Amino acid sequence: MRTQYNLLLVAVLSATPLTFADDWRAFRGPEGSSTSTSETAPPDFFDVKTGENVAWTAKLPGRGVSGPVIAGDRVFVTSSSGVNRDRLHVVGLDAETGKQLWHREFWSTGRTLCHPSSANAAPTPATDGERVFAFYSSNDLACFDRDGNMLWYRGLAIDHPGVGNDVGMASSPVVVGDVVVVQAECQANSFAAAYDRQTGEERWSLERPAMANWASPIAIEVEADGESVPAVVLQSSKSVAAYAAEDGRVLWEVPMGCGSIPSAAAHDGIVYVPGNGITAIATSAEHEGERKLWSDNGLKCGNPSPIVCDAGLLFVNSAGVLACVSPEDQKSLWKKRLGGKYWGTPVVAGNRLYALSDAGEVIIVDLSEGAKGKIVNKCSLGEGLETLSSPAIADGGLYLRSVDTLWKIAPK
Repeated sequence: MRTQYNLLLVAVLSATPLTFADDWRAFRGPEGSSTSTSETAPPDFFDVKTGENVAWTAKLPGRGVSGPVIAGDRVFVTSSSGVNRDRLHVVGLDAETGKQLWHREFWSTGRTLCHPSSANAAPTPATDGERVFAFYSSNDLACFDRDGNMLWYRGLAIDHPGVGNDVGMASSPVVVGDVVVVQAECQANSFAAAYDRQTGEERWSLERPAMANWASPIAIEVEADGESVPAVVLQSSKSVAAYAAEDGRVLWEVPMGCGSIPSAAAHDGIVYVPGNGITAIATSAEHEGERKLWSDNGLKCGNPSPIVCDAGLLFVNSAGVLACVSPEDQKSLWKKRLGGKYWGTPVVAGNRLYALSDAGEVIIVDLSEGAKGKIVNKCSLGEGLETLSSPAIADGGLYLRSVDTLWKIAPK
């Protein structure tokens, strides 16, 4: 019998998540930074034909443009299949061998229509180390444990009738404190909501602008009333704002039009938002003076999200040019034409950046001081591929996904 929460609660686990230093738990990894915390960087070269530095390859069911997430010794990835894209899949793999440990399938309950280049499995899942939160364009949200047991499920289109659009939705969920937050914005009945990560019960819900938006929420800590408060940053065509994860209260809000595809990046008390080029915003609720620290309309993001790391503020524009500027004064440090087109956001480990083009080419860039973005290597995953997801890095391994295959790039 369906309860008022439209959830299936099979089991409840401890509230304390497992912790692994090198995890990649959500879209764009640790704190949505696209930067790995691993002390080991992936190889500078690989060859899928000879198998050099290719640890394993795994075939995936159906089709997906979501990225993989990694927690400890497990890799989790989503897909969708069927003529109507209404068959949903979650797969758990062994991170060391690529062996499939489990595969779960279930039916969608929401709108599955999407662009032929995309998939119902467009949002990247999230994990808290113990649970996997699989989210889809159809606004189905399912929670599994590490062994593939379904813990709870919600058909959010039942709670929010009419949510969805004709090209599909792609905003990825994020775990913040004790909740998992989703953002579903389209031309009708847009919302953002937080669900208890143990039970699936709705903690809070917000009405959002009625306009298509594919950007994903990011988790940050906001200084408020002398305390560090777990918060989520949401961007839209109307504003960018931080909300307390616990109850959804507004901690701060800045009216501005934000990008609808690239997502914000946070670093050292500042969030860098794709909007008016790129805009830097102070994250502390107690910030005095103008919250907008700077805005530069000359910094144009393409589809990939910006990255802030030791090298500077990095972004890829619509022409496939990787640019690096100073986050303090926006001074251009260097530019490098990568070639190709990009949907996924590049990832950084140490002094290397790895960019995956939509045609399966991986461009490896030197970010060390004085290198000025020198291209170290260009490696191909093969001909005729569609590689539209963002890569992941964990424990020195680079995870790359096409619509139906996953590779781990690492020494054997």
